[in-house]
Amino acid sequence: MGKGKAMKAKAIQIRNAIFWVIIAIFAAMVVIIASQGRFLGHKLTIVVFASLIITFSVLAAVLVVLTARVKEAFIRKLFFIVTGASAAGVLVFGILHNLVYGLCVKFGWVYWGEGGDEPVFFILALFVCPVLFFLGALGSIVLLIRAGLRKNAG
Repeated sequence: MGKGKAMKAKAIQIRNAIFWVIIAIFAAMVVIIASQGRFLGHKLTIVVFASLIITFSVLAAVLVVLTARVKEAFIRKLFFIVTGASAAGVLVFGILHNLVYGLCVKFGWVYWGEGGDEPVFFILALFVCPVLFFLGALGSIVLLIRAGLRKNAG
């Protein structure tokens, strides 16, 4: 195996490890949301959840960069990039929602309806990105399993 192939294989291993960590963090966030923070208490739940969402987003950005740099099949790249971009998008759109809403309140702009609330970034952060994350992760998992089965068979 040449040096280039070894580096590509290492980059793919790192990318795949980051992918599984992101999946685990997502599962932990779902458990926290579903349990409504009953296990940790209110203040600790906020700290833990904020730490998880920041780690989730940073690792997602790393996932996108590593996937973009590796030469592999288009469909595999697509699923990993959708997974990473949507995971990072949750934090980005959440921040943008609060920023636009704060500006609307501060300057008295009526952006949407009577209260001046901002629904676009909110919908992207709470509904669109998680659905895209789920679909991207599911497709990535299926492709990883297929690749593993092919590797073991051949």
